[in-house]
Amino acid sequence: MVQEDAWQDGDELADVFTRRKSFAYGPRGETSARPELFERVLARVDLAYQNLDSVELGVTSIDVYFDNLGGMSRAIGRASGRNVPVYVGDSTQGESRVRTLSEQVALETRSRVLNPKWYEGMLRHGYEGVQELESHVTNTLGWSATTGQVDSWVYGRIAETFVLDDAMRQRLADLNLAASSRMANRLLEAHARHYWTPDPETLSALQAAGDELEDRIEGIGSGVAAA
Repeated sequence: MVQEDAWQDGDELADVFTRRKSFAYGPRGETSARPELFERVLARVDLAYQNLDSVELGVTSIDVYFDNLGGMSRAIGRASGRNVPVYVGDSTQGESRVRTLSEQVALETRSRVLNPKWYEGMLRHGYEGVQELESHVTNTLGWSATTGQVDSWVYGRIAETFVLDDAMRQRLADLNLAASSRMANRLLEAHARHYWTPDPETLSALQAAGDELEDRIEGIGSGVAAA
């Protein structure tokens, strides 16, 4: 639903999570959907927690994290009527550290997505590297959708680095036009859903960049790249 922008209200995400995760085993091993039981359990939860144990994967690397931990957080909020804190345990460097979700997303954004050493390494992989960048942006938006615990500056800095910079936007589009366009659209969606509020000049530039990429996909203008 997040990847396809196919939702209107956060309760829709909670509903899907509850329906898909609410199957229970009976005394003889039979299974049945018990959403009412699951919601009673969720209503008593005080916090949500995820442990990371691989240095190669963070909470914005793959969608399984916001799908599960984020989906549970949204379902807890709907069942309990309150927003619970979300924590991430980082065991990737030996000694474990616990951070809030917003701290973890901020850390990964600075150390990976906005780090030239990281994204230049990704871009050396060409098409797949741009796809990896776009996946991080989509997964970040997934955290906003399910928890609302992503700092607004994250979207602003990503926009400045990859979409509003003319040379970088051209470079990404030449490598993977479709993913570049999706990245711009994710940032516009984040604005539309009130996850960040760029100033009018920045928003206008972002919309123009998104339109430019859409035009290239449709074959309008010069320099059309295969996607």
